[in-house]
Amino acid sequence: MTTPHSVPALGTHPAAGPNPGRAETRDQLSRATYDLLVIGGGILGISTAWHAAQSGLRVALVDAGDFAGATSSASSKLLHGGLRYLQTGAVKLVAENHFERRAVSKQVAPHLARPLTFYLPVYKGGPHGAAKLGAGVFAYSALSAFGDGVGHVISPERARRDVPELRTDGLRAVAVYGDDQMNDARMALMTVRAAVDAGTEVLNHAEVTGLRFTRGRVTGAELRDRLDGTEFGIDARLVLNATGPWTDHLRAMEDKAAAPSVRLSKGAHLVLRRTSPWKAALATPIDKYRITFALPWEDMLLLGTTDEEYEGDPREVSVTDSDVTQILDEAAFSVRDQQLSRDLITYSFAGLRVLPGGPGDTSKAKRETVVSEGPGGMLSVAGGKWTTFRHIGRTVIDKLSKLPGRPLTEDMEPMRSLPRMPLPGIANPQAVAHRLLVDEPAPGPRMAPDTARHLATHYGSLAFDIARLANEDPSLAERIHPDAPEIRAQIVYARDREWAETAEDVLRRRTTLTVRGLDTAEVRDDVAKLLADRPS
Repeated sequence: MTTPHSVPALGTHPAAGPNPGRAETRDQLSRATYDLLVIGGGILGISTAWHAAQSGLRVALVDAGDFAGATSSASSKLLHGGLRYLQTGAVKLVAENHFERRAVSKQVAPHLARPLTFYLPVYKGGPHGAAKLGAGVFAYSALSAFGDGVGHVISPERARRDVPELRTDGLRAVAVYGDDQMNDARMALMTVRAAVDAGTEVLNHAEVTGLRFTRGRVTGAELRDRLDGTEFGIDARLVLNATGPWTDHLRAMEDKAAAPSVRLSKGAHLVLRRTSPWKAALATPIDKYRITFALPWEDMLLLGTTDEEYEGDPREVSVTDSDVTQILDEAAFSVRDQQLSRDLITYSFAGLRVLPGGPGDTSKAKRETVVSEGPGGMLSVAGGKWTTFRHIGRTVIDKLSKLPGRPLTEDMEPMRSLPRMPLPGIANPQAVAHRLLVDEPAPGPRMAPDTARHLATHYGSLAFDIARLANEDPSLAERIHPDAPEIRAQIVYARDREWAETAEDVLRRRTTLTVRGLDTAEVRDDVAKLLADRPS
């Protein structure tokens, strides 16, 4: 295993072959009987499949769209303890969140997570005073065992040096705390890779059209390949519904009379070009319960989020003009107007939080995971948050091991005996970037520093596989777009090693071209041509 401080030379890193083709994967899925079929390729389903395969189960994972194609790539890109949960006295929850956050950022995926300093501004007339927020961030850092330093309060002048666009009118003080940041789509794809490495069979763009039953029990699913229309089926001893916003849709396939079990809350975000460098993020209280974020992310600025009940078709969730207005108006509490011009917006996206069913304001609802079993024996898991994705996977596996009358337990290794497995590519990203820059390419041009940094922080040591592709074919060393760090070799890598099937898969989730507003018609044509040029 490559350790965080050990990086192989480019020429010694073993090359990996392409993934099986779709036809071969469908054939395998159709012929085998799986211990567990996970329907839903968001992070909950992916994490459960990963843990189940680590436990010794034979696992299949399918998704009607792309992996992390919906809510899991539409988050605020944070691994965090949940500062606002202290407001409700959920001290134990914050401590548990911090434990998981530290495990992911320091042991499981240090190559994909980055520490981020947060400034919490205190304005005259705001919902909280400086003393209260100062005590809050101190308690927050204490619950993290002061792993990110001690929460404290600084002067507006000091904060303005790190965040030039910070609004200082009426600013009394700034509380400081630490959390972590990631690219959620990349984290999800690396977790898919880990699940596959552990033995999981996966297929995206495969829609469930019905469930299979044996003597009244759910024992598999009927599917249709959405890319070519091929119909096939999968047999499984147990089926897990991890479809997020579509949870109740799949439950209705099991039981037409099933009552709604979850409700949905829409969270919208905006991505803007930055007008100046930011060395910290802003977390600005809007009211007693809500915080709006302004986050430096991928060389841009991420603003959000909204939190309102959503009752429409999950496929049609989108960012409305009123969402844009709300996000910009709330950001204006702490961000100067010149950074909030609509002309700077490169992209907007919305995701759906899955919350337990019941009345009340969605902004105050608990972000808890709900696991239920239907009359046909299908398990449904919904809710939770990105920070605790490992814990949710373990929770579901623990539930599987205790199901009455199920033989899965005989085939499962206890989760407590498993090590904290890192995600593929674990390595010190600074060391990877350095190696990418100093290794002599043959015969192509030397890699640009921004490309080396991007590859190192999005792939870890797997970046050497991409560099090798670029060295073998200099045309793949070219940038996909002049204004983005990604190179064309990433398209080939996404096609052969990361299950990318469409231009959207590549541009929105395997790279940052779409969120940067750079997915032009020319770029899309180039991606489509490389995707079509699959190895035979």
